[in-house]
Amino acid sequence: MMDSVEICAGAGGQALGLEMAGFDHVALVEIEKPAQDTLRANRPSWNVVENGDVCQFSGIPYRGIDLLAGGVPCPPFSKAGKQLGGNDSRDLFPEAIRLVDEIRPRAVMLENVRGFLDTCFDSYRTELVRVLRTLGYQAEWRLLNASDYGVPQLRPRVAFVALQSDMADRFSWPIPSQATPSTVGEILHDLMASRGWCGADNWKRIACDIAPTLVGGSKKHGGPDLGPTRAKRAWAALGVDGMGLADQAPDSDFVGMPRLTVRMAARLQGFPDDWNFVGRKTAAYRQVGNAFPPPVARAVGQQIHAALSSKRIYRVA
Repeated sequence: MMDSVEICAGAGGQALGLEMAGFDHVALVEIEKPAQDTLRANRPSWNVVENGDVCQFSGIPYRGIDLLAGGVPCPPFSKAGKQLGGNDSRDLFPEAIRLVDEIRPRAVMLENVRGFLDTCFDSYRTELVRVLRTLGYQAEWRLLNASDYGVPQLRPRVAFVALQSDMADRFSWPIPSQATPSTVGEILHDLMASRGWCGADNWKRIACDIAPTLVGGSKKHGGPDLGPTRAKRAWAALGVDGMGLADQAPDSDFVGMPRLTVRMAARLQGFPDDWNFVGRKTAAYRQVGNAFPPPVARAVGQQIHAALSSKRIYRVA
């Protein structure tokens, strides 16, 4: 196993994927208490830092680890967050660069929303690459679609990977799977039918496409629903009521469009069913909706692990 430090760890989507890719987490930094509790509940052996404020976290004790990873906050680069970039107080890329300098890991993996690649951030990305180059790293990024890596969801995310310059040419991006992704109905039928709902089979036929992007929202905006009006229309086309989340699967005599439960949303995000989310429904769903899908993190993590091991993996199972 190689070791890693992760910042902005959330409920563990990236951490779980990297664990599957062969990384052992020596420290996870997360500021939200429900997400901290989720990490501890699922992996008691992980060192979840008590004070999860990245700005107060020192990387010096972890100097020389294999990987620094994280999902820095998305609002500075998302259209919903007004795309303020470096002018947004929630922009933690500068803190990530500080930690790269303090830790000098062999590799760095950060993820963010598709908006990070918009032309308005061209100079921002160029400056990140320049600073990393001065620290001895070669960096690149790629837009990855979660559905290409076994996640039944339309979820584009930007992966930003940097390796120390003498190892950078060993890294190659994961190759998308050629398999057709499962539909919402195929993935969730057993959960929808778990309380004897008579309409589950018919619903499965309606839910015949992959899911729209799950939206977790923030403390200021968003609740336990499935996103803005356009997203709710897309969910309705799949036979799902996106106005909120249900506490449990439909009863046997339920009539109408069912709502997702937190467990259903987690499965659509690529979490295993035994990964438990701590907190009330809104807090739990926010952890799910804001997560980096574990299968995507695993795919990129395997390529980083292979590069650091001087091996190449050309296809992800």
